Amino acid sequence: MDSVLIRYHEIALKKGNRAYFTEMLKRNILASVKDLGAKEIRSLHARLLLTFKNEIDPAIIIKRMSSVFGIANFSLVRRAERDMEELRGQILAGLNGASFASFRIDTQRGDKNFPLNSVEINRQLGAAVQEKSGARVDLNNPEFTVFVEVLPKDAFFGFNKLPGPGGLPVGASGRLLSLISGGFDSPVAAYRMMQRGCRVNFVHFHSAPYQDKTSQDKVHELVKHLTRHQFQSRLYLVPFGEIQRQIVAAVARPLRVVLYRRMMLRIAEKIARKEKAKALITGESVGQVASQTLDNMTVIQQAVQIPILRPLVGMDKQEIVDQARRIDTFDISSVPDQDCCQLFVPKHPATKARFDDVVADEAKLDVNELIRYGMENASIEEFIFPEVRVASEDAKSQLA
Repeated sequence: MDSVLIRYHEIALKKGNRAYFTEMLKRNILASVKDLGAKEIRSLHARLLLTFKNEIDPAIIIKRMSSVFGIANFSLVRRAERDMEELRGQILAGLNGASFASFRIDTQRGDKNFPLNSVEINRQLGAAVQEKSGARVDLNNPEFTVFVEVLPKDAFFGFNKLPGPGGLPVGASGRLLSLISGGFDSPVAAYRMMQRGCRVNFVHFHSAPYQDKTSQDKVHELVKHLTRHQFQSRLYLVPFGEIQRQIVAAVARPLRVVLYRRMMLRIAEKIARKEKAKALITGESVGQVASQTLDNMTVIQQAVQIPILRPLVGMDKQEIVDQARRIDTFDISSVPDQDCCQLFVPKHPATKARFDDVVADEAKLDVNELIRYGMENASIEEFIFPEVRVASEDAKSQLA
């Protein structure tokens, strides 16, 4: 297969900004196939046509196009000469014994100088397909569709539509920083914001050397997987165990989890400012765990000034797990790990933290020194798709 016909829906509603979104989608599509030898990408009416220099395995093209946000659906198509006899012959050969009870021909004539209009092209090609397949024509709800594009220099044909991920092109809506653990929630939250056109970088808080590196390894795999949608990601790995130890030594048990979360947000806010991110993303859902009661979430978010986006806030756990399965992060998140949130956690954490009590406990800590410690000891990894992940040897200098 050497070409793909790509359709978008939401972008078409952007009116005055449509060209901006379309160009960004074209750029992202080319980024997704930069290792496959793309020849060109053309703008058609509410569609894009991507062509390759050589034949490409259809399974590879399908996987790549299924990951690019902004694509509503697409069809694998093949180039043909602008000649009805050749077009008819290639379409019949392309059916390759396919069995279907009903079909339609859907022609878009981009070149109005072509001697036949779209209705006449549909009629001639439809008669040939009907004769070969024995199927009936159904213009409203066909089992099988043949798509035909007639352009000024060439023609293309393909069969049926494949679903894209929808949404908006990544990069069209700004930059965010996502707090990511090895669990189910945060990767789904990041995915949902990417789908709305946001470019997302990540920060993971780990408790090495007090715990093993399983959570870090899981996060590596999760970010690598999510990078398929935005082609470039940055992951900050912040050692949090020593910060937790100092909080434990200074404050009583019930508020420790709230103080952990407030400290994470402060460090994340510092990183977000360096990344020029407009907001933080968390995987919080109301009532899911002790730190995610409305009272605690309110007190926790008051530690920072940057906006906090919570795409999963009204979803229950099963809904989140179901989406994790759909976006293929479920298996990675299912691997048991030692998350930093499990370290030094009191048996009965506070569920209705009072702001004054939290401030009083934080007064026992050198908050600025703990933030400095987290920033100076963080490491960074860069992820690129469709290339392998690259570690930044001198990444710490970027945090100085």
